[in-house]
Amino acid sequence: MTRRGFLAAGAAPLIAQPKKRPNILFVIADDWGYGHAGAYGSKWVQTPGFDRVARQGVLFNNTFTSNPKCSPCRATILTGRNSWQTKEAVNHFGIFPHDFAVYPQVLEDAGYFVGLTGKGWGPGDFKSTGWAHNPAGREWRKRTLNPPTTGINRLDYAGNFEDFLTERPGGKPFCFWLGGTEPHRAYEPGSGLRAGKRLEDVVVPKYLPDNRTVRSDMLDYALEVEWFDKHVVRALDLVEKRGELDNTLVVVTSDHGMPFPRVKGQIYDAGFRIPLAVMWGTNIKAGRVMDDFINTRDFAPTFCEAAGVEAAGTMTGASFLKVLTSGQSGIVDASRNTMLVGKERHDIGRPYDAGYPVRAIRTPDYLYVRNYTPDAWPAGNPETGYRNCDDGPTKENVLATFNDFYRMAFGKRPAEELYSIKDDPDNIVNLATDAKYADMKRKLRERMEETLRSEGDPRMLGRADFFDTIEYTGPKKHSYAEWLKYNGSQR
Repeated sequence: MTRRGFLAAGAAPLIAQPKKRPNILFVIADDWGYGHAGAYGSKWVQTPGFDRVARQGVLFNNTFTSNPKCSPCRATILTGRNSWQTKEAVNHFGIFPHDFAVYPQVLEDAGYFVGLTGKGWGPGDFKSTGWAHNPAGREWRKRTLNPPTTGINRLDYAGNFEDFLTERPGGKPFCFWLGGTEPHRAYEPGSGLRAGKRLEDVVVPKYLPDNRTVRSDMLDYALEVEWFDKHVVRALDLVEKRGELDNTLVVVTSDHGMPFPRVKGQIYDAGFRIPLAVMWGTNIKAGRVMDDFINTRDFAPTFCEAAGVEAAGTMTGASFLKVLTSGQSGIVDASRNTMLVGKERHDIGRPYDAGYPVRAIRTPDYLYVRNYTPDAWPAGNPETGYRNCDDGPTKENVLATFNDFYRMAFGKRPAEELYSIKDDPDNIVNLATDAKYADMKRKLRERMEETLRSEGDPRMLGRADFFDTIEYTGPKKHSYAEWLKYNGSQR
């Protein structure tokens, strides 16, 4: 779609604007899970930058992505659409179509100075569909540094953000995407321990074995989260020194859960629930904690509304600016109480590179999951190394012990799953076959399918074969290190 097409869809006209349009600083980690921040009470992950945003703004407890993998989630953020509404971008290592407006372009058309550093949309192919640069914005990447471990990206995100601010034309508001590649694997083994972190502080979820290997691996993950957070601190300082922090809408979040078995890429709470903190100076009341459900597709229309720009007609998310500016805590919008989640093909590793299609519905009380191919392996076939789970010590540890931990992470799953969120937050006990929950299961399934049909999900409309026709654009061996080389990253 051309820019003229975006305008026809309602992308760029200005609406009643605030006296001074806000800057927008969007900061996103790569594989950072919900709860792993000081603001959420974590003692083993220290995040002073995120905590500052939460303390001086709003902390969200119920933020979700509709697809817990890097490029599908990032497509929802940019387009303001649910994953199954993004055509080829629904799949990991897919293609980013030119059919939908993206918020950076909408804001640029409205006079914003737009930029990106680090990881924007990806991995996948955006060039063949006519994008001149990453859909998240034109990239700033000149500055590098020497990180403390071999697993951390050499890009100086905050330094490149400073260059962007220096080059900004006078008087223009900015919209910047700061995308860390941390805490994505691979990690330097034992780096967390060597940095002085303690095994006994780690909180191990019930779906992973509680042993030294796993705890040490989680400390390595924590160290990378903390590195990402250092750039949050620096980025806030840069804006503050310019006297613009009060007029900057700052959003700090992640794309999905941590890169551990049964989390990343999987349709369980830990996989698709993400951290979120937002600050906007005196424009929003500070120190609040919200329980409204926020979808990653809601970011784009929120940014547009804050900027006084009409959201593109292709955006199906809903602005949560009302929640931000309400001054209240808890729940502001009672209708924000349901989340739909799903996936098709994430990574190759099954015959004919078939996907593992799933749809799910999450409410405050339950998670209902529908696995459409229960005879397939959810994390990829054993002979291909379970490619939809990143390699690392925890994966090796789970695979070495053919027990319940293996079953939960890599074993085949039933057609239906149902979990009590309040009683079973780690989603361990499947209630789908319990007669006491039969009515609840039916109601959730019907509600999910009705909503998916209304959103035009091809799987609900008899066109599910479309998903397996989408080109896989990544290297066939598909390690993250190979992808980084393939895309020219300096990590």
